[in-house]
Amino acid sequence: MIPFRVQFRRGIPLYEQIVYAAKKAVVAGQLRPGVIAQLAAEGLLETRPGIETIVATLPEPSATERTQLLGHEIEELVVEAKKLGIKLEDMIASLSTQWKRLSARADDSGRGGRSR
Repeated sequence: MIPFRVQFRRGIPLYEQIVYAAKKAVVAGQLRPGVIAQLAAEGLLETRPGIETIVATLPEPSATERTQLLGHEIEELVVEAKKLGIKLEDMIASLSTQWKRLSARADDSGRGGRSR
């Protein structure tokens, strides 16, 4: 896991934001040696000795793999819901409502409508 956060900002290319966050983490001592080697070992980076290191071209992830990326966030949501005594059926209904609301907003902005 990369020990820094990227504050996504509109109008600034994503790669520039990631580079800035990585530089900041290196200077602050948060990014430990070996991270690049670990990412390469996991197949996320391709190294071409003496030439460059680039982000690897990966196969399209399965729905299960994409869902697993949210494992931590989903666990946190479930823990908080249980603390508040929210029933599973109510959480599913709430998630469905939010999903539909955000999907409608994305559809509107895709058709030239304004997003909020």
